[in-house]
Amino acid sequence: MALLKLKLHWQILIALALAVIVGLLVGEDGNLFGVTFFAIFDFIGQLFLNALKMIIVPLIVSSIIVGVASIGDSENLGRLGAKTIGYYALTSLLAIIVGLAVVNLIQPGVVDGSAEEVFGLNANTSELEAQFADKGADDIVAIFLRMVPTNIVAAASNAQMLGLIFFSILYGFFMTRIANQYAEAQYNFFNGMFQIMMQITDLVMRFAPLGVFALVAKTVANTGLEAFGPLALFFFTVVIALGIHFAVTLPLLLRFLGGVSPLRHYRAVSPALLTAFSTASSSATLPLTMECVEKNAGVSNKTSSFVLPLGATVNMDGTALYECVAVMFIAQAYGIELGLATQFSVVLLALLTSIGVAGIPAASLVAIAIILSAVGLPLEGIGLILAVDRVLDMMRTAVNVAGDSAGAVIIAKSEGEEGILEDAVPQRVTG
Repeated sequence: MALLKLKLHWQILIALALAVIVGLLVGEDGNLFGVTFFAIFDFIGQLFLNALKMIIVPLIVSSIIVGVASIGDSENLGRLGAKTIGYYALTSLLAIIVGLAVVNLIQPGVVDGSAEEVFGLNANTSELEAQFADKGADDIVAIFLRMVPTNIVAAASNAQMLGLIFFSILYGFFMTRIANQYAEAQYNFFNGMFQIMMQITDLVMRFAPLGVFALVAKTVANTGLEAFGPLALFFFTVVIALGIHFAVTLPLLLRFLGGVSPLRHYRAVSPALLTAFSTASSSATLPLTMECVEKNAGVSNKTSSFVLPLGATVNMDGTALYECVAVMFIAQAYGIELGLATQFSVVLLALLTSIGVAGIPAASLVAIAIILSAVGLPLEGIGLILAVDRVLDMMRTAVNVAGDSAGAVIIAKSEGEEGILEDAVPQRVTG
């Protein structure tokens, strides 16, 4: 019972350590009353993945509709709103492109041997290869066609996420353009659905330690520790990509769009970055981020109070980058070479899902499940990355907060605010 009182990340780390030990001890042939442990691990792991699948459609529909309706109904959605949304879309896209470039360069999932031998993946790789074989540049046109589904119900049932996301954006936008009595009823309905889905997601994530244990133990029982070499390479691939975005992309934006010193900026918001790393939560760090940006960087409350809360909800540079690298790693693990059109789909879906589901618990796992389903890769591939997800979560959250704070400074400068980062000696901040 004492274990249940620990924070979720500690439960997951303990489950991971136990999974490696148990998987090595029982192997693929160990059994209990005639039932192999491998089959038990497979059953529990599949149950956890099915639960993740179950929440995808209602969660993404409700979260996007409520999010878009909330933004569209804001009186601030004028010049400041357009700049903020434009900046967040730009930085997320740049982060995804960095991740895509690094994972294609390093190729952490490319190994000698089959997906089943190295990673314990059971999917029919020949069928997957045939599915992706003929994808080319011409298929990019088909991606845009899929964004406008002929039947939204069929799109939901067939995991056509681009169409579902596009419809949800339109629905949320035009929900604010109808009579108030109808708009309020619609908003209350979808907000209620979103709150319910948050509760269900929280319930599913309470079983994440068990799911992690089963999926990792299954892999170790099947392949030993052979999969941990590529997994370590995947870990460093994500770290390198996050480092490039944090140390190169954002500083360049600060210098050339904001006209400020990147070093001064990072020094000013360092308390928020350290808190984001330790808590792995952009939302929990938000009060401290606002205080750092206002007191240390000199951004006005008017700008920070609009830009930063919106960023904590929709701007997830690190998360979007991670989603892209994770999906490419899983594809490589299956021996699948994704063509230009499919990689374009991954980029577009990573951008949209990082906005649509960023505010929920374990957002990256849900978003990765969405992208895998959309491009046709097996969901069991998520089991490969669970072992390192928690540590990477801390890193990408710090990058998320860095992107938010940089956005506040850049937008404040574009609004003509004076005194931004002129004296970047951090004051004493609370929180």
